[in-house]
Amino acid sequence: MGSLRDGDSNGSGPRPAENKRWCAVTGGRGFMARHLVAALLRSGEWHVRVTDLARDVVLGLGDTEDVLDDALRDGRAVYASADVCNLDQLIEAFEGVEVVFHTAAADPSKNNLQLHYKVNVEGTKNVIDACMTCKVKRLIHTSSIAVVFDGVHGLLDANESLPYPDQFPDAYGQTKAEAEKLVMKANGINDLLTCCIRPGSIFGPGDIVILPTLDQCGKTHFIFGDGKNCDDFVYVENVVHGHICAEKALSTMEGAKISGGKAYFITNTEPMNMWDFLYLLHEELGYKRLFKIRIPLLVIKAVSYLVEWGYKVLHHYGMCQPQVLTPARIKYLTVHRTFSCNKAAEELGYKPIVTLMDGMKLAAKSYIRLRNDTIYLRET
Repeated sequence: MGSLRDGDSNGSGPRPAENKRWCAVTGGRGFMARHLVAALLRSGEWHVRVTDLARDVVLGLGDTEDVLDDALRDGRAVYASADVCNLDQLIEAFEGVEVVFHTAAADPSKNNLQLHYKVNVEGTKNVIDACMTCKVKRLIHTSSIAVVFDGVHGLLDANESLPYPDQFPDAYGQTKAEAEKLVMKANGINDLLTCCIRPGSIFGPGDIVILPTLDQCGKTHFIFGDGKNCDDFVYVENVVHGHICAEKALSTMEGAKISGGKAYFITNTEPMNMWDFLYLLHEELGYKRLFKIRIPLLVIKAVSYLVEWGYKVLHHYGMCQPQVLTPARIKYLTVHRTFSCNKAAEELGYKPIVTLMDGMKLAAKSYIRLRNDTIYLRET
């Protein structure tokens, strides 16, 4: 296993201070996790142990990366190379940690049940076992709204009383549901308190799916199906806020009794037509007077199955993994999926801190800046 690092290539530098409060973030180099790490560091309440698969941390561009860079230099953060599928690595990474935020998961675009089960289910079990071995006090697990979606029936203002479905559209939703059950069942065992956060469709600075896809479409705006389905998008900082609210709730005796072993939906509480949202975000990227192309559901489904078949045949020859045109993704994109955050508001004290429109502007501005910086660096 790679040793704990402060970002220097030789692994030397300040080690975690004994008298500081430490938390760990698994999958800490992921999209949402980078924002979570930055928020924890900015709060001044935590030193952060960032864990992920890579042997060493490689910093990129952006505000969250700048925050982590400063923290790695002054010892408020360390990087630990750790695979959630390796219990020994997790035990080493969680040593001396008070709270674990478990965000690591398999790539949702890869519909591989074996991979997802290994990472999402067995990996989460390892995280729980490591928490108990290291006497971690609180575990906040990043779940998903996918755990209650069967791929067939739309969901409008669904709340946490909705049961898990009998079937799922993909391996991601199925295994995230199993992982969530494990985390909730672990609450109260060996003094470990647990809570699960189910974010809506996340967007924001650093997004590698929504914004790049819209940018690649240029001035063409595609709509799949009848274009009437609503979704619950959530700005990434609100997801981070939901995680922090959950941790704070579990840190009090009363909050632990109420929220321990539970799951909560986290959205912007601003459900809207999904295609209208994407259109507005598309415009924020600078593409005005977009040309709309509506593709009937039967046609796009047929195309998605053809693309999936093509990938299975041609991926050995370098065909890229499809990100949008997959049968499972089409199911997510063409039915209603909105959720109530009343329970999170009442029990966690959650309230969105960034509005949907402000989030769109911030996300687009950040994407354009990073895109231009990347182009500049390539040309110099």
